Amino acid sequence: MITQKERYKSVIEYFQKERPTAKSELNYNSPFELLVAVILSAQCTDVRVNMVTPYLFKIYPTALELSTASIEDVYQIIKSVSYPNNKAKHLVSMAKKLVEKFNSKVPDNIDELLELDGVGRKTANVITSVIYNQPNMPVDTHVFRVSARIGLTQNAKTPLETEKQLIRNFPKELIPIAHHWLILHGRYICVAINPKCFECGLKEVCNYYLLPKETTKNIKTKI
Repeated sequence: MITQKERYKSVIEYFQKERPTAKSELNYNSPFELLVAVILSAQCTDVRVNMVTPYLFKIYPTALELSTASIEDVYQIIKSVSYPNNKAKHLVSMAKKLVEKFNSKVPDNIDELLELDGVGRKTANVITSVIYNQPNMPVDTHVFRVSARIGLTQNAKTPLETEKQLIRNFPKELIPIAHHWLILHGRYICVAINPKCFECGLKEVCNYYLLPKETTKNIKTKI
């Protein structure tokens, strides 16, 4: 039976070879643009967000411009994403606080980021990890599912439990890129329905593949 330490070692070696430069698939040119894109990406695909943001950033290139926008105008630009009404409200409110309290600078710590409308723990972790290279682990549905299936987490029932286990086991310096490894693996290989085990290079260390299906069927893979 493979140990947890051996499993992590194998996973790290695989991804360092297969995805050495893994990064976010959201398009952005500044911390502000990434913050907006991540807020828009909640329960929405990166592909869809990337279709919306070029025009949004053309009209509102900075927090100051967005802070003075009408919610209706923002809604009209982002209406093809999920939950556009709420997201339009959150974006304008977020931009106002960013200007008024943080001098238009995207905060570099979790607590201050959580003060912004539309920003939850996952979004705050993305910003601090991607922009500021901090050892924080955003947990979305892909990270949650892949970690559980492979066996990187054990009996994690919430994103926070998953986050804590991953941070405890991945080397600190690898946590920012490990986030992207797991997301991209879940997006293209370890998909929710009918995972592509036949083309996965982690089969030999994956609980989902190795263990009897009656053993793995109770693994929680959705949040």
